[in-house]
Formats: sequence, structure tokens, C-alpha cells
Amino acid sequence: MDVLEMARCERADLADLLETLTPEQWSSPSLCSGWSVHDVVVHMVSYEEHGPRDLLGRWRRAGYSFGRLNDVALEEYRGMSPRESIAFLREHLEPRGATSRFGGRVGLADGLIHHQDIRRPLGLVRTIPPERLRCVLAFAILAPPLRGAWHARGVRLVAEDLDWEWGRGPEARGPGEAVLMALVGRRGAAEELTGPGAATLRDRLG
Repeated sequence: MDVLEMARCERADLADLLETLTPEQWSSPSLCSGWSVHDVVVHMVSYEEHGPRDLLGRWRRAGYSFGRLNDVALEEYRGMSPRESIAFLREHLEPRGATSRFGGRVGLADGLIHHQDIRRPLGLVRTIPPERLRCVLAFAILAPPLRGAWHARGVRLVAEDLDWEWGRGPEARGPGEAVLMALVGRRGAAEELTGPGAATLRDRLG
């Protein structure tokens, strides 16, 4: 299965989940600070069909702050209802525009990580297909917005269920999903890892 196909499947799985959520769950906090589940979904679709020129315009409106870029994009789409956002997502299962970069790895990583940002606070556990998880783990190390290499500096990460490891230093080991979420800065996931490196990650992520 190629990366674009994995991204399509991940988005379809997310859309299936969203169809089952109650209004209260849509309004619930996600793992993204200050964002509800609805905000996370709208954020995801806000980068579809937008190329470099659109992104430059958004960056300008954000005062040339990368930190505010997502907020500007979110405001453009915030009026979209849950039903509309699900429909939009189903119409854009294959990443387009900015999310199609790196062979679709941006769209796959964005979909998979935010899928967990929604599921974890709601207590909705899933088994992520291992081929998707391995692909996103490798990409998260190098993708600048995810800051994986920075978060995990000086730590050896070991995904026990995937035969995957990266880095040097004291080990932090656990399920691949928890390793990924800690790698991209989710402190709660670091609590699920074991080993001397896990304490380093917990302290670093606050």
C-alpha cells in the first residue's frame, strides 16, 4: 500500500469515527491545547486545496508568525458545521494542496496524529494499522512542524510492538502509538512509556 492510499484509508477511518460522535463529544477538548474536537477537524480540512500562494497569504495575515498560521487557517473554516466538515473530509480523502507534500506523508501524519488527538481524550481506543504507524513515526522525526527529533533528543525511542527504534541515549519504550504521540509533543503519551528515557521525555514535555 502506497502512502497516498494509507492517507485515504486513515481519513476514511477518521470520518467513520466522526459520524458516531455526539454534539457533546464534538465540543469536548482535544489534545491540541485550546482546541475542541470540532476545531481539530476544521484545522485538518483547512489546508486542503491550498497551495504555496494561499499559504503565503495566510502567513502574511498571521503577522509572519508560524505560530499563528494555524489560527488564521482555522478562522477561515470555523463556520463549517460538524456535518459539513465530515462531508468535506469524505470529498478529500486523498490529500490535496499542502497536505499532499512528501508523497502524501503530510496528509497521512496530520490525519493519524489528529485522529489520536480526538480519540485519546474521549477514551476511544483503536488499533492503528502498523504500516501507517511506521510511516508516520519515520516522518515525524524529520518533519519540522512536528519537531520529533527535537522532542526526542538524547533519548532512544523503542516501539515494542513494531520492531521500530530511533535515537541514542536512555531508552523510552512502549506501544508504537504512545511513542509517536510522545514524539510529537503529547505529554500524556510519555506517561505511558517506560525506561529511564521516559522520565526525560515527561520532564521535557512539561
